[in-house]
Amino acid sequence: MKDYDVIIIGGGPAGMNAALYAARKELRAVVITTDFGGQILLTNEIENYLGFPTISGFELAEKMEAHVRQYPVDFEVAQVETLTRQSDGTFLVHLDDGQDMTGRACIVTAGKRSRTLDIPGEAAFTGRGVSYCATCDGPFYKGKTVAVVGGGDSAVQAAIELSVICPKVYLLVRSRIRAQEILVARMKEHDNIEVLTGCVPERIEGEKRVESVAVRYTATGETASLAVDGCFVEAGGLPNSGFLPPEVEKNRAGEIVTDKEGHTSVPGLFAAGDVTDGPYKQVIIAAGEGAAAALAAHEYLLMNA
Repeated sequence: MKDYDVIIIGGGPAGMNAALYAARKELRAVVITTDFGGQILLTNEIENYLGFPTISGFELAEKMEAHVRQYPVDFEVAQVETLTRQSDGTFLVHLDDGQDMTGRACIVTAGKRSRTLDIPGEAAFTGRGVSYCATCDGPFYKGKTVAVVGGGDSAVQAAIELSVICPKVYLLVRSRIRAQEILVARMKEHDNIEVLTGCVPERIEGEKRVESVAVRYTATGETASLAVDGCFVEAGGLPNSGFLPPEVEKNRAGEIVTDKEGHTSVPGLFAAGDVTDGPYKQVIIAAGEGAAAALAAHEYLLMNA
């Protein structure tokens, strides 16, 4: 069984920066992840990461990984099944490949996964017109009509990206647009994006592939069918916190409750990034939180040596 000073669960910006800071404090660290970069791999362009006026999510993830690999950090490509705090205060992690490892401290940076709509037809047409990544699958819909579901940054950004290659893009917003003003202003420059506010998708229809989305307008109760070739779900994310022990405090959304240094309700367990209850889900904030959590973990280990 491998033993570490700190186990980092998640390979997004928070996890990468936590690993960097842990290594610079000469802690024996391991990063457990199924992908290096996390959700930024699904982002076409990032324009608000300091030092890079514009960079693709994939390229930024590559740079982060290359930077961390300059240090003696171990990497395990696996999924965490369980995390347990043992009687001696150390943490036992069990992986889906059968491995077990222990750490004197643990930093959870597991991020979020895409939220599904849970409506008829969604699961059946996933991969056949239903997608959760406009950056990944958008090129397949060149010249076609599509719908994007959501009102946050990712939804508006997806609508903008798709409007460049699609003649018509519907943006289906349940209540209101919550995206950054700069993104909303940019979206308004594209005449082929039609924003339908108070519009709830109720069913995805088709034969072999998606052919339409049945929607309901909340203000009137009226229903309609939108003829589309694809439906991109950008309805936010769900925190990857299911593997945590019950003593870890979480909010109603399943996000880990932390203080500004990344401490959780369990001594020695820290968290950072989108998996926490922090209100601002931004790449640069996640990276900063990862650094703070690593420094707090280092302090914890010094005090409990």
